Amino acid sequence: MIAPVAVVGPTATGKTALGVELALALGGEVVNADAMQLYRGMDIGTAKATPSERKGVPHHLLDVLDVTETASVAAYQEQARSIIEGLLEADRVPVIVGGSGLYVQAIVDDLRFPGTDPAVRRDLERQAGAEGTAALHRRLAMLDPKAAATILPGDTRRVVRALEVIAITGEPFSANLPTPGPPRYGTVLIGIDRDAEELDTRLELRVEHMFDAGLVDEVRSLEQRGLRQGRTASRALGYRQVLDALAGNGDLDAAARDTVVATRRFVRRQRSWFRRDDRITWFDGGRTDLVAAVLSHLDP
Repeated sequence: MIAPVAVVGPTATGKTALGVELALALGGEVVNADAMQLYRGMDIGTAKATPSERKGVPHHLLDVLDVTETASVAAYQEQARSIIEGLLEADRVPVIVGGSGLYVQAIVDDLRFPGTDPAVRRDLERQAGAEGTAALHRRLAMLDPKAAATILPGDTRRVVRALEVIAITGEPFSANLPTPGPPRYGTVLIGIDRDAEELDTRLELRVEHMFDAGLVDEVRSLEQRGLRQGRTASRALGYRQVLDALAGNGDLDAAARDTVVATRRFVRRQRSWFRRDDRITWFDGGRTDLVAAVLSHLDP
């Protein structure tokens, strides 16, 4: 029976290249699970695979949003599951690749997405600005301790969303969190990570390459298409730092350094997210026989 494979883990560990090789070996197609690679034109800063790097493997859910559009996990869940089910019906192996934990979870778990209320959200965002996100997080901890334990006190977007859901539904936000169980479609979860010092070096080189490859010009071009106004896209690592520099808040050298620091923080959050899922089998992204080792795990 054909089952999807999900390749997950921190940024810059080698997920993209592994995903392509697995798709070639298994007769599969790649399904993107990186939130920022959904955006058209955000190529250099997201390390999106180039056509040559894709080696002829079809890739789904790349370049499906304009930078002015807000990414929606609920919409992604519907689109990704439809693609995966279509691939399975065609006897093609879906290879899900990405480091956006919530997007991966939206595919493999029974994750529900309650509606939104713009007025409630605006009021909560106003309160976060006036009182500070930490104050709203303390309120969340009183209303829904389980949800508060999974959300960082400084994560304004998620704290506001949790309180919005509570206000709209009258139920704890955590009631919408999935109960751990077998992954949907029998998906096999593969985690890729590297030694922390090695990954730090790779991150520095990756950011240096992005700036050398034209990230600043890419941001300038996207700014003309509304990037600065994009609620989701403008927060992407590298893009946010370059936008700040172009607005006069520092120089481009500082933007590169800040991107490295922000990416390291992001990697720590990714590790924390994925490492708590004991369904994931982990591999060292630096091993020379990585593809063979993963294929052996998939078909022992």
